[in-house]
Amino acid sequence: MESHAFDSRQKAHVAFVPYPAQGHINPMLKLAKLLHAKGIQVTFVNTTIPDGLPETDVEATQDITALCESTMKNCLAPFEELLWRINARDDVPPLSCIISDDCMSFTLDAAEKLCIPHVLFWSTSACGLMAYLHFYHFIEKGLCPVKDESFLTKEYLDTAIDWIPSMKNLKLKDVPSFIRTTDRDDIMLKFTLHEVERAKRTSAIILNTFDDLEHDVIRSIQPIFSPVYSIGPLHLLANRVIEDSGEVGRMGSNLWKEEIECLAWLDTKAPDSVVYVNFGSITVTSAKQLAEFALGLAGSGKEFLWVIRPDLVAGEAAVVPPEFLVETRDRGMMASWCPQEKVLSHPAVGGFLTHCGWNSMLESLCGGVPMICWPFFAEQPTNCKFCCDEWGVGMEISENVKREEIETVIKELMDGENGRKVREKAREWRRLAEKATENKYGSSVINFETVVSKVVLRQRSED
Repeated sequence: MESHAFDSRQKAHVAFVPYPAQGHINPMLKLAKLLHAKGIQVTFVNTTIPDGLPETDVEATQDITALCESTMKNCLAPFEELLWRINARDDVPPLSCIISDDCMSFTLDAAEKLCIPHVLFWSTSACGLMAYLHFYHFIEKGLCPVKDESFLTKEYLDTAIDWIPSMKNLKLKDVPSFIRTTDRDDIMLKFTLHEVERAKRTSAIILNTFDDLEHDVIRSIQPIFSPVYSIGPLHLLANRVIEDSGEVGRMGSNLWKEEIECLAWLDTKAPDSVVYVNFGSITVTSAKQLAEFALGLAGSGKEFLWVIRPDLVAGEAAVVPPEFLVETRDRGMMASWCPQEKVLSHPAVGGFLTHCGWNSMLESLCGGVPMICWPFFAEQPTNCKFCCDEWGVGMEISENVKREEIETVIKELMDGENGRKVREKAREWRRLAEKATENKYGSSVINFETVVSKVVLRQRSED
């Protein structure tokens, strides 16, 4: 394990423990920077946690299933050793709080031994968390596990799920993917049930969302976990407090090198003219799916910025069809990674083809950019459902990717009447996200200040 301490002058000292994946590290580091800006000592536990997995030179996120199982079994003892070493130092104050990712709940045991508060940072949407909280009901009702994969038909996936509070018109296909298993002992199913149950012991839950967006769902979570604080979008909150050019602002967390040239390329484009395509840090496609996406983009006639990670295609190099390169040579840019937050806030970007990861969706909403949704796994189908049906900012495409559908939906999003409506709605959500974070009366600002005072600093209202 490694730790990185900032300022040692203050008595409050918080250890942050992110899950070692890009979408989990980014918001956690923003939260750490926000607490540091409050004068609180921060130790950020880097991802050299010994996870029991073999060393690898592959430039890719580790296998998620193996990593979840391994962190649950192997991380507590070395983490406790780290805390002991920190508390034995005389140049930093002893730890007074632990904030960990929801997937790293082994940290609860360490916090309880030290008799200090423990906060779980749930990196999903509130609607994703609400679905996870009801996984055990699916087992009780006989919906999980399924007898065999032949049961995963459209009819089965269209089964109405009408017993989760505040989640309307839900179908089984909209529930996080880990529920669709034939094995009651499936690692990700057991891991989810384990983490949800342990979360009830934490001092507080914090969510990277904002009240206006997920008000009803957040209120439905409150009786299960109390207290629950929505403090997002964290990147907006951090941007208002932390200067990019400062030492802390420059401290990055990207697992890949960002190709910033794309921002200069976007500067040459007209407003709302570019389709941005990025499937995040974990999603993998087949070679055939990649080709269908490419030819659909080509057929749309639209300008595009497409991020293709080196490991995007499962088991082989990510190679697009030659005819795609010929047809799009004057209207597209491709990169292996990019500064997504800046891209989605750029006026040239008019649509986002996304895997529905929560950070991506929040950044798109904050940029006022409507989405084309192709969810991959975990709670991404739930995010997709809410994006398209509840928040009115997305259009879903089928899991079985076809170039004709890609072409049609891109044209509709960029030029059609439905596209105009979802763009207007996206801009309204951008306004509400800014309202939640822009001044001391914003809901997320108030909630963040409450977390700092009542949980991290343990002040009482009468103090």
